[in-house]
Amino acid sequence: MLKPAQIEDLNKWIGDAYGTPEQLAKHLNELIFMLHYPEEEVFTRREIQNAADMLRALGEVLR
Repeated sequence: MLKPAQIEDLNKWIGDAYGTPEQLAKHLNELIFMLHYPEEEVFTRREIQNAADMLRALGEVLR
């Protein structure tokens, strides 16, 4: 269960990084697609790095 401070941090991170929860959900869906199709030349190295950065930041907010 998230603590109130974690919820506040999560809401701030979503707003700062993605604007809305819907935009974050869109990016998470793209990440799921990316993980299902890891073949070379489907996604750029930068797209994969951005996805990893998103997961890292989310993990930091939830700690």
